[in-house]
Amino acid sequence: MMQRRLLAAVAAFLVAVVGAVVLVTYAQSADARAQAGERLVPVLVVGSTVPAGTDASAVAGSVSTQEVPARLAAPGSLSDLNSVAGFVTTADLLPGEQLLADRFADPDSLLAAGTVAAPAGTQEVSLTLQPQQAVDGALKAGDRVGVLVLGKDAAGNAASQSIDGVLVTRSSGSAGSADPSAQVTVTLALDGPQSAAVIAGMQQGTIWLSLQEMARPGTTSSSTAATPSAGAQS
Repeated sequence: MMQRRLLAAVAAFLVAVVGAVVLVTYAQSADARAQAGERLVPVLVVGSTVPAGTDASAVAGSVSTQEVPARLAAPGSLSDLNSVAGFVTTADLLPGEQLLADRFADPDSLLAAGTVAAPAGTQEVSLTLQPQQAVDGALKAGDRVGVLVLGKDAAGNAASQSIDGVLVTRSSGSAGSADPSAQVTVTLALDGPQSAAVIAGMQQGTIWLSLQEMARPGTTSSSTAATPSAGAQS
């Protein structure tokens, strides 16, 4: 009696195993048949984290092209980077996600109101000055100014340096204020040597700004991309 029950249990187990194998095989076969009839489309998939603010040209090394069923392609997914050339990422891109067009934007559109982008190869330096040192506080983003740095040389003699055509990327402060304690903060786009000279002037001497060219209406960073030139030192 005990042997008969054991044989029955073994037989039932074998039937269950065979049934499970048949079911899995059928399901996999059905999936294969379904996928065989689907249209595959290429999409870019992120392979390594890409920080926000990365230029599209630098994203290529962090993504790869994969083919997925059309039904699994996310709306706005990209198959190449041509359509976002010149744009930057607006958020971190994480491994495994499909690359979407709405994750990119024109860098100019990300600037705060009243600012322009610093040209490539320059760095921004902010100066806090009294209004009379900054054209009575009337400077605005897009203007080009002359920077006069007054100080002393290594021997202690009076010295000056002028830098012409410097782009103002933003400015804040009250124009024409009668308050003697009023201050104006002006941010300039400078190259490396110019930045060093201006910072030294702030710490050891005096700086004056002169308006050389007013910003044109509708000025954007793309129309102010010239690099400032330094004048001679006296």
